[in-house]
Amino acid sequence: MDAARRALRDEEDMLQRMREKLRRLARQLPFAEDLLAAYFCVRDPATPPRIRWILLLALAYFVLPVDTVPDVLPVLGFTDDAAVLATALASVRGALKPEHRARARETLDREQD
Repeated sequence: MDAARRALRDEEDMLQRMREKLRRLARQLPFAEDLLAAYFCVRDPATPPRIRWILLLALAYFVLPVDTVPDVLPVLGFTDDAAVLATALASVRGALKPEHRARARETLDREQD
């Protein structure tokens, strides 16, 4: 819990770590686009604070080394991360705009070339 509090206190650092981890793993993660869309939603100044916090918590879970299921396990490693992200996205369904998803797709396309 202390790690989550520290990550949220330093939001910029946590978001940068999320981007770096995603850059390394993008081809392996079927939910990479959702992660990036959440990232772009958090960065959008029009996103309400409550929505930002929900998404920041989900992104922090992806970044933090403390995990329910260790990420090094093949196949199962990211299932808990995907579940946390899916739950967060479902709870803020209307906040993710088509522009966030479009930027996520563009970023993934660019980074995978």
